[in-house]
This record gives sequence, structure tokens and C-alpha cells, in this order.
Amino acid sequence: MNLILFLIIGGIAGWLAGLIMKGRGFGIMANIGIGIVGSFLGGFVFRLLGLAAQGAVGELVTATVGAVLLLAIVSAIKKA
Repeated sequence: MNLILFLIIGGIAGWLAGLIMKGRGFGIMANIGIGIVGSFLGGFVFRLLGLAAQGAVGELVTATVGAVLLLAIVSAIKKA
């Protein structure tokens, strides 16, 4: 996957995770960062479950799930 597509998917995934977890996004740079970290976390979790993403839509789903998990973990740590 080329870098531009990776950044676009990261931004969309971060924005979607922000909508799911807080009701709004976090700004373009934060969305991209959250989406990129989420894509690695989502890929790790999906591999543990024996799942694999196919195509851009699968990568977006993986990144979004990972970004939501990332935000949930950060939220839990902040509350503790």
C-alpha cells in the first residue's frame, strides 16, 4: 500500500473511531495518528483471532477496530 493511501485510511479510521468513542473527531493530525497506531493494533488483534483484511475496505475496518480499541484503552487508563 502506498504512503498516501495509508495516511488516508489512517485519517478516516481515526475519525470514525473518534465518532464512535467520543461523538466527534480529534483533528486531522490526531485522527491520522490514532488511525495509524490503530491499524497496527487492529492487525495484531485480527491475526490473533485468525482474521485477515482484504482490500482497502478490510484495511479500513481493521484500522477502525484497532483505533477504537486504542481509544478504549487510553480512556480506561485515564480513569484509573
